[in-house]
Amino acid sequence: MITKPERFMIVAATAEADHALTAFDAALLKAGIGNVNLVRLSSILPPGCKEENNINFPPGAFVPTAYGAICSETKGELISAAVGIGFSEDSFGVIMEHSGNCGAEAAKIKVGEMVRESFANRGLELKDIKIKSVELRVEKAGAAVAAVALW
Repeated sequence: MITKPERFMIVAATAEADHALTAFDAALLKAGIGNVNLVRLSSILPPGCKEENNINFPPGAFVPTAYGAICSETKGELISAAVGIGFSEDSFGVIMEHSGNCGAEAAKIKVGEMVRESFANRGLELKDIKIKSVELRVEKAGAAVAAVALW
């Protein structure tokens, strides 16, 4: 059983490689979450969770992660990924992610809209938003990933 995480880090990276899956792997490595097993989760940041810039995850650890990712092998295609966290004053946070064929700014705007909507849906007051986004113009095989990893 995974216990309630106490720390999180928000990351985003892109990478190129010979194949889409190895590009995704390289992007995860660049983001600092490439040597763990990501356990995909939905959208809630636990109350009291503190941000850290670099969590030293043990290799092979099961790491709860909310992420958006996209891979492409279409030369010239623009891909992006973004992730955002909405913070309340004294409650839990909400994580939203997006990936697609757009630029980093468009992905960032969409994530911000989704964070605001998710808070409105819950009747929570939004105190702050933190968003990271990246984009890549594909050369051979590319990947973009944006994630919130919890520990």
